[in-house]
Amino acid sequence: MNLQKRNKVDSAFNMASMTDLIFLLLIFFMLTSSFVTPSGLPVNLPTSKASTIEVQKVSVTVTKDLQYFINEKKVTRNSIETELKKELSGTKGVVILHIDESVPTKELVFVASIATSLEAKVSIATKPK
Repeated sequence: MNLQKRNKVDSAFNMASMTDLIFLLLIFFMLTSSFVTPSGLPVNLPTSKASTIEVQKVSVTVTKDLQYFINEKKVTRNSIETELKKELSGTKGVVILHIDESVPTKELVFVASIATSLEAKVSIATKPK
């Protein structure tokens, strides 16, 4: 009686699952790196020695000719508080200030005080040295 197994064990290594895992990791890192979005408005940021990256919720930009933008939407100086209330919608959020280095400090304080009164964390965007 000649009995043989019909199922032979294949000793070759299948790379399909490994490449799937690599592509999933690649997609994950590509998506998480896009959470840091720089402002697209032309602002010359001041430099600093220590520059950390914050996750950007609400961006307030003041250009050198004193134009105000909230998330790249142009607003007037008088309507900043109402627009920030809409963007923050009652939650404690993060407001990133993109202020041109030639703008007077009183404008920075004006916007920062509004954001602070709305119970938001205020951070000033800078470029590293």
